[in-house]
Amino acid sequence: MSNATQLLRFITAGSVDDGKSTLIGRLLHDSKSIFEDQLSAISKTSEKRGMAAVDLSLLTDGLQAEREQGITIDVAYRYFATPKRKFIIGDTPGHEQYTRNMVTAASTANLVVILVDARKGVLVQTRRHTYLASLVGIPHIVLAVNKMDMVDYSEARFNEICTEYLAFAAQLGLHNVTCVPLSALIGDMLVDRGNNLNWYQGATLMEILENVEIDHDLNTTDFRFPVQWVCRPQTEEFHDFRGYMGRIESGEIAVGEEITILPSGRKTRIKEIVTYDGDLQRAYAPQSVALTLEDEIDISRGDMFVKSDSLPTVAKEFEAMLCWLSETPLDKNRKYLVKHTTRTAKCLFSRIDYRVDVNTLEQHPVAALNMNDIARVALKVQQPLVIDKYLIDHGTGSFIVIDEATNNTVAAGMIA
Repeated sequence: MSNATQLLRFITAGSVDDGKSTLIGRLLHDSKSIFEDQLSAISKTSEKRGMAAVDLSLLTDGLQAEREQGITIDVAYRYFATPKRKFIIGDTPGHEQYTRNMVTAASTANLVVILVDARKGVLVQTRRHTYLASLVGIPHIVLAVNKMDMVDYSEARFNEICTEYLAFAAQLGLHNVTCVPLSALIGDMLVDRGNNLNWYQGATLMEILENVEIDHDLNTTDFRFPVQWVCRPQTEEFHDFRGYMGRIESGEIAVGEEITILPSGRKTRIKEIVTYDGDLQRAYAPQSVALTLEDEIDISRGDMFVKSDSLPTVAKEFEAMLCWLSETPLDKNRKYLVKHTTRTAKCLFSRIDYRVDVNTLEQHPVAALNMNDIARVALKVQQPLVIDKYLIDHGTGSFIVIDEATNNTVAAGMIA
C-alpha cells in the first residue's frame, strides 16, 4: 500500500498548556487545510480577546467550556491531507480526570505526538501519557519539545529533555521514539523548518508524519475473521448462496486455504472471497469481505475463522488491563456484558488485582474502580471467547464492558 492512499491516525498528548491545540492549529494552517471562513472566524475571536496574532488553538478547542478555561476537555478530531498522506488528528485532554478520553482516542492511533514545554521539561503528565500510549500499544511515538522560542532555541536544553524522556520510555519497553524541537506558536519545525533551529538536522514534524511506516502496524501473520453476519439472500439468482460477512481483523486468507471455525473447532476450506467489486483470490486485513465455505457447517454471528496453524485462545476466564469509563463505580457483585469482536457475553469480575497510579506507575490494591481508574482485573464470561493478547492483535485482544441496565459502555479492556 503506497503512502498516497494511506491514512495515518495520530493523537497529541501532554501536559496542560504545552501547546497541543496550537500545534494542531499550526499544522492545519501551514498545510493549507483551513477554510477561509474558519480562519476569519478565529481571527475575529482572537481580535476580541486583544491578541496580537491569530490564536490557532481555537481551531480544535471547540467547546465553550474549553474556550473559557483555556484547556481541552473532550477529544477534538480534525481531518486534513497532504499530497503524500491523509490524516486524522485527535487532540486529547491533558488533565488527569479526562484519562478515559485519552485512552479511547489512543486505542485507534498509529502514532502519538507527546508535547513537552521546553521550559518545564518532562512532567508527571508526560509520564502518564507515555504510560497510556504504551498500554494501548501505539507503535510510534514523537516527543515534540515545544516552545523552544522560550529557551532561546537551546540545543543543550533539547538534548537534556530527550535524554531524560528516552530513559523513561525505555523502562516501558518503548524504543521507537523520535525527538523533534519546535515552536508551535512561531511555526519552526512543524511544516517548514524556520530560521531558528539550524543546529537540528532531523526531519520536521510534518515530514515525520508523512513518512512514518505504518504498513507493519497490523498483525499480518495471524488470520482472524470474526463473523458479523450470515448472508442468505432471498432471491432466485442467489438462492443457494450462504456467505459469512465481516472484517478481517488481522492476517490474510486465500481461496482454497484451510481454516478452523472457533469455538466449535470444525475445519473446512475457503471456497470464495466475495466483495462488492467482485470476487478475490486473496484478501487482507482490514478488508471487509464475505467468505463462502466448501462444507455446510453451523456458523453464527460471533464465531471466528482462523487458520489451523495459528490458533488463538478459546477461554471463559482471562485477565486484562481495564480502564473504567463510567461515573458509577464497578460493582463486583453485578453482572455486566462483554462485547468482544462480534460476540457479546455476560460476565462477572472475579477479582481486581491492583490499580495503577498513572502518575507514579505504582500498583495499589483496591476493592472497587472509579471513573478513569486503570486496573488489572480477572473476568469470567458465560460463553467462550476467542482471544489473543492485546499486544499481539488489537482487534481480538480488546473488548468493552456494557452495563446491562443502562446499555452504557462502562469500561474498555485490553487482554493481558
